Amino acid sequence: MRLLVVEDDPELGRRLSDRLRAADFAVELATCRNEAEDWPDVGAMAAVILDLGLPDGDGIDLLRHWRNARVETPILILTARGSWQDKVEGLNAGADDFVVKPVRFEELQARLNALFRRQQGTRNNLLEIGDLSLDPIARTVEHAGVPLALSKQEFRLLHLFMRRAGQVMSQADILDDLYELDADRELNTVEVLVGRLRRKIGREHIVTQRGMGYRFEK
Repeated sequence: MRLLVVEDDPELGRRLSDRLRAADFAVELATCRNEAEDWPDVGAMAAVILDLGLPDGDGIDLLRHWRNARVETPILILTARGSWQDKVEGLNAGADDFVVKPVRFEELQARLNALFRRQQGTRNNLLEIGDLSLDPIARTVEHAGVPLALSKQEFRLLHLFMRRAGQVMSQADILDDLYELDADRELNTVEVLVGRLRRKIGREHIVTQRGMGYRFEK
């Protein structure tokens, strides 16, 4: 899953991005309001982590801009502002959660996971399709009740397929979800990854749509 982090402190932005990548997220980093406001696909992000004290404007105004533009991506405010007035203003402006710095990474990750569960409309972590069961929080997969060992990228791909089961996804769509925009990305990477995943879960789950991409069978 891809996250957009809006944070003007370069050291904090780097450390937070590194921790999120270690937790298997693909992370994009914007360092000011204008850069974040012009981000090309913020609506496709799994979530946004938004600082309020930006050098070229207030994060609350950016949040309002996105909500007025009907961006429905979950937005978690991460800020040093801790007054109840700031919390009320942020939540009323459309934030899904409000976290005050400093915060332990484990709490931040738990709050992100809670956002994803609410977005899916369920408190159940499990994604279950046919004989496959995936727990995105515990990072486990079972195939016909048997634990399945997957690499980080195989897990990310299966998670993406199961979230969007029945939809046709192009190779470019898959790359956008699995990798940062500035990462080295080649279309044959997807073919190789799909082939490896098919060998582990069965070819029948992933259907190739010629000239279009792949569809995960429900």
